[in-house]
Amino acid sequence: MPFAIVPRHPVPALQAHIDGKTKPPGSLGAIERLARQLGEIQQTLTPRLDSPRLLVFAGDHGAARAGVSAFPQEVTWQMVENFLAGGAAINVFARHNGLQLAVVDAGVAHDFGTREGLIDAKIAYGTCNFIEQPAMSTAQCETALAQGAAIAREAADAGCCVLAFGEMGIGNTAAAALLTHHLTGAPLDVCVGRGSGLDDAGLARKRQLLAQAVARAALPVGAEPLRIVQEFGGFEIAMMAGALLAGAERRLVLLIDGFIVTSALLVAARIVPAVTDYCVFCHQSTEPGHQVQLAALNGQPLLDLGLRLGEGTGAALAWPLVRAAAAFLAEMASFESAGVSRGG
Repeated sequence: MPFAIVPRHPVPALQAHIDGKTKPPGSLGAIERLARQLGEIQQTLTPRLDSPRLLVFAGDHGAARAGVSAFPQEVTWQMVENFLAGGAAINVFARHNGLQLAVVDAGVAHDFGTREGLIDAKIAYGTCNFIEQPAMSTAQCETALAQGAAIAREAADAGCCVLAFGEMGIGNTAAAALLTHHLTGAPLDVCVGRGSGLDDAGLARKRQLLAQAVARAALPVGAEPLRIVQEFGGFEIAMMAGALLAGAERRLVLLIDGFIVTSALLVAARIVPAVTDYCVFCHQSTEPGHQVQLAALNGQPLLDLGLRLGEGTGAALAWPLVRAAAAFLAEMASFESAGVSRGG
């Protein structure tokens, strides 16, 4: 599936517009860089952030039952129910920050029926156990990518200018670690963390199991990104990759959460590198693999709060900073309009 993503390019007068505000040049630091990015994404001096949506992509992983997580697989569907009831951390943060939240069932091992706030895009009832066999078929991987793209395009057609990404899936830090290892070339042990709270023995077991998965697949260096997803990914990760690509194609501002979402971005960036031009890296997770990902993507996170929950919580917490950057461009006075003398 081709994606026609136009690389971000400078807007005439944008930097002068920023520097002309009533402040010393560069004194608002990352907010100024973010404002410039927003202006370049929309090719305007006054970017709009209309109808922001936060999508939580959920899917189960066959490897969860092998012991790569501290929690049982059933927690995935139980947390989806919590999301739909409005009781999770991401519900609280989205609600208080004005983000429209929807949950995407990409492949949860549970039947939810038709529910308000739930997008049914289920590929299957979870992936296969990647320690023993590929996580998904080629057709499933391609379908997940296409489903994600369709969801992003529907949002854009409805007037959405901002898509924030979150996820839920017991075992998905294991999948993200394998994707990160193969897509960046970083040693596997550097990419593997404690996930939802493994102790030292659990972490050692997780590393051992993931090493078995790497040996089973025996992928060549430089393997195609979708082949890597097919071997190790989750349906929610593949679907996010498609949504990221289609969102960038439609010039949406893409809010990137933590380790799992960034693993999907690694996949998307291998397909079309320009997708990162549209991405705001919202925070740095405590998962060690996230630092590897950020370095590979040259990502500069807005926040470092010690988060490792996922769900899109980092994106929701960073959203007020994104709004502030756009408001700074649109509302802050210039030296000329305010009658303030410039410095020498």
